[in-house]
Amino acid sequence: MTEQDYALTVEGMSCASCVGSVERAAGETRGVAAASADFVSGRLRIEPGREGVDWRELAETLRRAGYPAATREMIFEVEGMSCASCAARLEKLLKDRPGVLEASVGFPSEEASVTYLAGIVDPDTLADAAADAGYGLKEKRSDHETERASTQADESSRLRRSVWVAAALTLPVFLLDMGPMVVPALGTALEAVISREALELVFFVLATLVQFGPGLRFYRLGGPRLLRGAPDMNSLVVLGTTAAWAYSTVAVFLPGLLPEDAVHVYFEASAVIITLVLLGRYLEAAAKGRTGEAIRKLMSLQPPEARVIRNGKEVTVPVEDVGIGEILVVRPGDKPPVDGEVVSGMSYVDESMITGEPMPVEKQAGNEIVAGTLNTSGSFRYRATRVGRDTVLARIIAMVQRAQGSKVPIQGLVDRVVLWFVPFVMAVAAATFGVWMVFGPDPALTFALVNAVAVLIIACPCAMGLATPTSLTVGMGKAAEHGILFRSGEALQRLREVACLAVDKTGTLTRGMPEVTDILTAEGFEVNAVLRKTAATETGSEHPLAAAIVERARREGIAWPEAEGFVASAGFGVEARVEGDTVRIGTERHLREASIDVSPLGEAAVRLAGAGKTPVYVAIDGRLAAVLALEDTVKESAGEAVDSLRRSAVRVVMVTGDQERTARAVAGRLGIAAVLAEVLPDGKADAVRKLRQSYGTVAFVGDGINDAPALAEADVGIAIGAGTDVAIESADVVLMSEDLRRLPVALALSRATLRNIKQNLFWAFAYNTTLIPVAAGLLYPIWGWLLSPMLAAAAMGLSSFFVVTNALRLKRFSPQVPGVLHAVPGKRPTR
Repeated sequence: MTEQDYALTVEGMSCASCVGSVERAAGETRGVAAASADFVSGRLRIEPGREGVDWRELAETLRRAGYPAATREMIFEVEGMSCASCAARLEKLLKDRPGVLEASVGFPSEEASVTYLAGIVDPDTLADAAADAGYGLKEKRSDHETERASTQADESSRLRRSVWVAAALTLPVFLLDMGPMVVPALGTALEAVISREALELVFFVLATLVQFGPGLRFYRLGGPRLLRGAPDMNSLVVLGTTAAWAYSTVAVFLPGLLPEDAVHVYFEASAVIITLVLLGRYLEAAAKGRTGEAIRKLMSLQPPEARVIRNGKEVTVPVEDVGIGEILVVRPGDKPPVDGEVVSGMSYVDESMITGEPMPVEKQAGNEIVAGTLNTSGSFRYRATRVGRDTVLARIIAMVQRAQGSKVPIQGLVDRVVLWFVPFVMAVAAATFGVWMVFGPDPALTFALVNAVAVLIIACPCAMGLATPTSLTVGMGKAAEHGILFRSGEALQRLREVACLAVDKTGTLTRGMPEVTDILTAEGFEVNAVLRKTAATETGSEHPLAAAIVERARREGIAWPEAEGFVASAGFGVEARVEGDTVRIGTERHLREASIDVSPLGEAAVRLAGAGKTPVYVAIDGRLAAVLALEDTVKESAGEAVDSLRRSAVRVVMVTGDQERTARAVAGRLGIAAVLAEVLPDGKADAVRKLRQSYGTVAFVGDGINDAPALAEADVGIAIGAGTDVAIESADVVLMSEDLRRLPVALALSRATLRNIKQNLFWAFAYNTTLIPVAAGLLYPIWGWLLSPMLAAAAMGLSSFFVVTNALRLKRFSPQVPGVLHAVPGKRPTR
């Protein structure tokens, strides 16, 4: 392997014939000069061409060929970012590294998420590359959020002190220099006490203390970046204030170097600018600290210690030391520290902080316990089944954090603008200086300096960079409070655009616990005999209808024999041999395929379906034996949810495998006009495609397991009622509660968040595109207006504060959905 070659791990190579497939796939990728695979080591060596390898294309090509490259995802804590331009620049730097497939850097969160090819690049290489650009990268720790909150509090305190010091030093300069312009008598009194030359020396001392005291932070951050050719927001402040301070210093000590009509001092401008920028930073930091409150509340739900039974004794240990299989003790008022299963005792547990459901849930032996919930009464012991990062709470926190760190598609344009914004502003400032020097009135140098400084100071990339992530962070946190988890910012944006919501019936609109309500037998068959053989056959099935039939036989006290030769036909029915008889159970079509006439009970089946029940036919030895009616209770929240969605201009469509009459009866109760019935499990994805052609953007709501193809096909896949289910790791949106009213809440929250983002972006772009030309003096030829650098500093500081404050308005989001309770992590829900 040459010095420039790369080696990556490829999965799926199991024999020598795989090698050729892998090499051909890799060789088709742009920038790959040669590829050599070794199935023994599972390694693929890549020799790059002159133009460089397109690593994203290589990874996708290998995946399509069936040999995916091994990837890693790492979340880093980022140090040294001071504005949105820093985040955009670091993100581009990481994306340009060989082997990096995806990188996302969040300025508000101070985190970087990087997905890379194992073997091509590693965390240390990425950290070194970032360090060369002036940024620190280190692997994110589990206590990062708590530490970040502490760091933010310390930074706010430092900024507050700096603001007070700068204000105390700036106020005398501002009052003594600007005061006489407002109150001429003050100027006369000053002239009688102190000469102008002495007063300017006082201004110099005070302004210098501000410039290199509280203002030193701008030099420390912006100076090195300016020298590297990668200027940021701090660099603009350094350039603007240094220009004003240095010009004034020359005017005081070396006035002969300046034209006679250009000898003016602007110490008040440099000092006021630094003071106001610091004030803006302080207000922004204080507001940003509140955007992460939701995730910190979630993290606070897990207790730091656990009561564990060891060697027959109860001991208290750190939660990190609890192992799977250990028995834990929970008393009234305790929060279970890990997930598990109750082995003894009984209690009621408040799970509102996880699911949003207001009523405590009864827990007894065999029931599942989720970490972070609240034991309200009684004591119990439970066995740990999931600990550490595997608990439901930890996975929820990780999912929310990933979503908060993701980006909505609309952010792409912003990132491209922010990346080049600071160099653009510096160019505009230079052009402003040049134009005023050539075409400006006397004293031209003074006008050129003041307007160039105003351009440098008023520009605010931070407002653009903060517009999206702050709204996303607050919106995602608010969603988590309502038991709604978005997998990414893209999912949140797509949900807002949904025109059609396809909903699975069983387990989603209904409780998913059907019961046998009627058993109508054909002539020559007896109810218990039919139920006995039916239960024997259905014991081999995991379908909810099968479980209901078996439960009915159990309640009737019927014992059934063992079935043989069980065969299931997805979406149609089952068949088995019981005591020598062939028993066939399922839909009308399933029996007709075996040439069994169902007409003797056909009218009864139609009548049952019209009542919203599901008819299931039973045939024994080729003869129709009975029709069973099963009914699944509609969820109380379903009707209100459908009504709210309809008022939100979303078309609701029921998708079910039930026959048409049954489906329409249930849909009629809920006010659903559109029904797709008799859809087989593998046909739901096709149904989604057809709905997309008719309505546009489609969301599919299911349980996240048997509806997986439809969830994947939909523009937005929503898994419902899966708070402790594997669906947390699937779907685009997860509703932790079975309450369907969370659906319109999720829709309303997505719309509110995107609306907030657009408000922020409009403000940020309108601010910069409007005021930068004004600061350059565009209005001077028309109305004689110029923008003071001090006003520019005030506007710049307030622009970021406005964006963050506007994002915080989402914390007041209240869903206008009947019956929905507002749940806050760690607190009982209130109406």
